[in-house]
Amino acid sequence: MRVIVIGASAGGVVAYQRLAASLRPNFPCPILIVQHIGAHLTRLVYILRHRGPNYAVAARDGMVPQAATIYVAPSDHHMVISAREIRLNRGLKENHARPAIDPLFRTAALEFGPGVIGVVLTGMLDDGAAGLKAIKDCGGITIVQDPHDAPEPSMPLSTLAKSNVDYMTTINKLAELLEKLVAMPVEDVMVKPLPSLELEHAASVGDNAMQKLKAIGKPSTFSCPDCGGVMFELNEPGPARYRCHPGHAMGLLSLVATQKEVADDALWTALRALQEKEAGLRRLAESTPPALPRHSDLLTEADALASAAATLRALTVGEPRQAQTQAV
Repeated sequence: MRVIVIGASAGGVVAYQRLAASLRPNFPCPILIVQHIGAHLTRLVYILRHRGPNYAVAARDGMVPQAATIYVAPSDHHMVISAREIRLNRGLKENHARPAIDPLFRTAALEFGPGVIGVVLTGMLDDGAAGLKAIKDCGGITIVQDPHDAPEPSMPLSTLAKSNVDYMTTINKLAELLEKLVAMPVEDVMVKPLPSLELEHAASVGDNAMQKLKAIGKPSTFSCPDCGGVMFELNEPGPARYRCHPGHAMGLLSLVATQKEVADDALWTALRALQEKEAGLRRLAESTPPALPRHSDLLTEADALASAAATLRALTVGEPRQAQTQAV
């Protein structure tokens, strides 16, 4: 059986519309797509339903993929394949996304092997790179949007760095390429998945995760920016990828981007605490007679906090460091 799985992030809504409009009616195999939408409501299903001749539907748990249908991962749910059915779950985020591309690609590779055609389209960071490699390793066909054609080339570039992709194409030529590929016969013999892929899948669903991670990776120097757990660096070629035992997973680009968000939040919290303490000290100085040594001590400490706050503010918003002290 043939199945097509496609993932996109920034710029993906327009790309999906162009693809849906280009596909011929009664397309001969199902298409499952992930668009990074997080927990937000989306009208992507209705847009695709009216843009092309094939029916688009929000994926529901237990659906069996059918030809001439585009299945869209719903908001805040991973869409995966199990026993050749669509399953939805609210498992932990991968590459800081839910729905994420990698879980769909990974499970499609394990279920359909050479019958999978995987496509990574425009998007930021590196979701989809590991998943497309899993499809390649299981004998499937892999496609990436030409980075020069993508509004956001990071995901295509990350995918090209991770594995030897079969085809690179523009969004305008993608439908034509898919038409040719789905007409090709599927190998009857399933390619045995790499043990590491099966172990990672087991770890992702919580099956003795720590032991599975020890078998396919080693503890890194990083803690998970989402939960604080130890991140294991997976033993695989290409750009580094990480997974913690609770279930978060991310490539190096996603890890750094998430760390930046966490660091920014911590800096703003620290800045607020410094500013509030400075204000408290200055208010206390106002109620302390100037003749007492305590008055000048309070102002000295407040000035030191103002200087520290200016340094932190420069880190958070890029403003020049300049302590703002108040005259009393």
